[in-house]
Order: sequence, then structure tokens, then C-alpha cells
Amino acid sequence: MLNAKNILIGVTGSIAAYKIPILVRLLRKAGANVQVIMTDAAKSFVTPLTLSTVSNKAVLSQPFDQDTGEWNSHIELAEWADLILISPLSANTMAKMVNGIADNLLLTTYLSARSKVMFAPAMDLDMYQHPSTKRNIKTLLDWGHIIIEPTAGELASGLCGEGRMEEPEVIFQRINDFFEKKSKLKNKKILISAGPTFEAIDPVRFIGNHSSGKMGFALAQEMANCGAEVYLVSGPVSLNSPIGIQSRINVQTAAEMFDACNELFPTMDICIMSAAIADFKPKDIAEQKIKKGDKTPQIDLIPTRDVLFSLGQNKTEKQLLIGFALETENEIINALKKLHNKNLDLIVLNSMNDQGAGFGHTTNQITMIDRNEHPQSFELKDKDLVAKDIVEKIESLLI
Repeated sequence: MLNAKNILIGVTGSIAAYKIPILVRLLRKAGANVQVIMTDAAKSFVTPLTLSTVSNKAVLSQPFDQDTGEWNSHIELAEWADLILISPLSANTMAKMVNGIADNLLLTTYLSARSKVMFAPAMDLDMYQHPSTKRNIKTLLDWGHIIIEPTAGELASGLCGEGRMEEPEVIFQRINDFFEKKSKLKNKKILISAGPTFEAIDPVRFIGNHSSGKMGFALAQEMANCGAEVYLVSGPVSLNSPIGIQSRINVQTAAEMFDACNELFPTMDICIMSAAIADFKPKDIAEQKIKKGDKTPQIDLIPTRDVLFSLGQNKTEKQLLIGFALETENEIINALKKLHNKNLDLIVLNSMNDQGAGFGHTTNQITMIDRNEHPQSFELKDKDLVAKDIVEKIESLLI
């Protein structure tokens, strides 16, 4: 389950740092990619050379690499990670996390995190029991972070009690369990469409739209993370395939999208049609490039075949069909019409009137409406977080 997962480990100043090379080896043996970021204080307890050797990646600690002259982008590091683990987590770094202090590469990366964050506290008994530490742990838990509780035992100070960081084997199992989360989507066959379609006018021009495909690709990645068997049908986009999907079929036109989706759909458990498929196409395609002249050419349009309607007509009671609606006016009314006319189980509504939502953005703001016509609205979020909301809603619809 850890194969090809990207795990970022933050190491802070604690004697328990000596355990991290063992954890890194376990993760690497399981097929995970591991990137270590160390605070300066952590280097007093375990060397960067040791961790770079077992991780097979240069250990990072500074935003700017003096040797290579390159910046270590905390944004790119945060985007890369499927999971961020801060272990051992000292009381000092914990306090900085809670208060948004960004005075080193680990903290700036943490503050840019898009993935789930785990933390394994390690400190002396009295520090762990201090009210400020307890308050900070509660705050991190309230934010949705996952704690790996320290155990009771002999501490570096000679005291005996809580504060001892969990053993590497236990932390490894917690990480493995996280990625093997028991989702209702595990082993479900899921079809996802994404991106635009292009309808040719002549050999060099086309009718299209501004869809980037990012929302559909984020959904495919989240479904794959849940253990689903994902089949992605994508229009023309410049995106790498999500990790762990079963297959990707690239199409260009609405007709190709129609054929690909209808061919796959009968064997699917769930279908999510997030693609922005053209509603119209030119009646005739010029064989040669249309030249500019005195007379403006007239392009006659005809409707494309309705992919979503076709799937809705053929849907069985055991299948779920989810559609998207991008509206500019009467948003809820139009979305409800589409929900019922296309025989959908759920519709995800975007409004072009919401700033930061719709085509071309890394963020989205949605309202989900199920067959009971109950709208559920969400705030503006990054599309990978929106994908999590949609997946959670779909799980709730499964029997």
C-alpha cells in the first residue's frame, strides 16, 4: 500500500531522532519515497549523511542550497507529499506550528501542507505534561492532524513517564494503516472524466473551453488513494497521470469522450463526469485552413451527443452517477434540472460568479445536491481538498 507514496518526514531537536533512520529504511523497503527535512537542532542528534543514505535523497534543512545554488521550495515540497510526518516533534517546534511561526524550512513546508499531517511528540515528562503542551496538542488535533501518542518509559533525563517517542516499527504501521484506510471505495471500479473537448473547425482551429482538468485529476488521485480502481478519460490537458490509477484514456472530441465513457460504464460501480464536454460542434469541418478574406465564413453548429444523458439512461440501480454543472445564473434551479433530467445521484455545482472557482483556477467552490434536493455548500478550497469533500459525500451514498 505504501508503494510510490511520497512521505515527507520532519525531524526536530530530540534525542529520539536516532530512531528515524530505522523508520526511513522500513518505509523505503515498503516502496515509499521519503524526503527528510531537518531543523538545525536535529543535526545534533542524527547526521544528515545518515538520513540521506537511508532515504536515497539529499536531506534538506535550508531554503537555499549553498552548494548547488538552488532554492528548496517549501511550496513544491508540500505539494509533493502524500503525507507529512513530524517525528520526533519537540515542544519548541510544536509551539511554532500552533502559532504559525515560519523560521525554518520545515515550518514553512508545514504551513503549506495540503496532505494529512501526523506528529509524534518526544520530550521529557514535565514538558509533555505542561498545560501549554497539552493545549498545543489539542489545537493540532482540532485541525485534523493525527497524533502518534508517546509511550511511558525511561526518558533521557532519567525520569520515567510519558514522553518517549513511539518505536519506528509502530510508527511505520500507523503510516501503513493510514494509507490502507478502510474506505467504502476500496476495490470499487470508478470512471472519471476530466478536462475539455476540442471540436475542429479546420485543421488548425477548434471550439473548446478553458477547463484545465485539475478537478477531475484531483478526484482521480483521491479515489486512487482510497484504494479504488480508477479509469480516467481525459480531454486534452497538460497534466501528469495521477499515481495509482488503473488506466488513462486520452480523447480529443465529444464523440470520442462519448464512445470511451459508454464503453467503460457498464462495468463501473461509480462514474464521475467532471469533464467540460462541448455541447455543440461545427456541422462541417473544413479540409484546409480557412483563410481570412473579404467574406466572413459562417460556421453552422450542431449538438454533440449528450454523454451524461446517455449514461443516465443506461445506469443500473447498483451504479452511482455524479455530474458537474458550471452555471452563470439561476445556479441551483439549473443544477436541479440537470440532476433529474440526466438521472444523476449527485450533482456538483460551480458558479462562474464565485471568485476563484470554475475553469483555470487551482481552487474551487462547490455546492453538492443529492437526489433528495438537499444542497450542501462549501467554502473556497484547493481542488485537492474539494476532491476529498466530494469523495466523502460519495462514500455516504454507498449502501
